[in-house]
Amino acid sequence: MNFRFYALKLTLVCIIIFIIQLIIPGFTNAFLLNERAYYEIWRFVSAIFLHGNMAHLLYNGFALALFGSILESMIGGKRFLTVFSATGIIANVIAINFYPSSLGASGAIYGIIGALILLRPFLMVWALGLPMPIFAAGIIWAAGDFIGIFTPSNVGNMAHLAGMFFGIILGALYRGYYKKNNIKEGVKSNKIKLDEGSMQKWEDKYIR
Repeated sequence: MNFRFYALKLTLVCIIIFIIQLIIPGFTNAFLLNERAYYEIWRFVSAIFLHGNMAHLLYNGFALALFGSILESMIGGKRFLTVFSATGIIANVIAINFYPSSLGASGAIYGIIGALILLRPFLMVWALGLPMPIFAAGIIWAAGDFIGIFTPSNVGNMAHLAGMFFGIILGALYRGYYKKNNIKEGVKSNKIKLDEGSMQKWEDKYIR
């Protein structure tokens, strides 16, 4: 499987575009997602690469580089790009019905996380300052976004949930490929086991 560093390249693209946003007046408004996307359909794609401020860029850039690289190493560059682009666009298609305007790669990043939940549910990540399996972190993040729907903010909670949902679907579609590829490479299949022994080993390693 060829690793093309697509996640890192996409992160670099976001950085470059953010610099252009700062330099060129009106650039952001010309490409963000708003009601004009109904006849300027490129906005469903271009809005993915825009960011509102430095903190927004740093947070999304870190998540994209980290989780994206992990997913790319598991399913290959082309499939990773499919997850990123499909979930990012679908998240924007959902978001336009709930927000007057939006921008950012969050929907696509949640799509990546959703795919990882299906492919490697026990991948350890940090959430709320604690190490936990990505499936547990995903539940927490999704719950936070669900609650956020009812709390006015600048966060695109619906886009996050949509991205994760369709990422999980794509993860299910790619699960067979991932398991088959692991078998070819002599890697033990990643099966979900919730027996008491497995949970005790996890607690001993990460909690105690």
